[in-house]
Amino acid sequence: MDWRQVVAANLRRIRRERGFSQETLAYEADINRTYIGKLEKGSTWVGLEILVKLSTVLQAEPADFLQRPARKAVRKS
Repeated sequence: MDWRQVVAANLRRIRRERGFSQETLAYEADINRTYIGKLEKGSTWVGLEILVKLSTVLQAEPADFLQRPARKAVRKS
């Protein structure tokens, strides 16, 4: 999984857990909403300053956005 995809998945998950829309998050973090959309799609890299703004608004640690998801167990038939 590409690091952009890791950040995208974590940003989407954390944002939804906290009950923020992309628009509200963008407003609170003073970031363009379309940029948030690009981050959540994994189509652009996130800068450190933006990562800190997002983590502050979402009350998360910046490192939370870089956690690779746990591998899913493979079912055997």
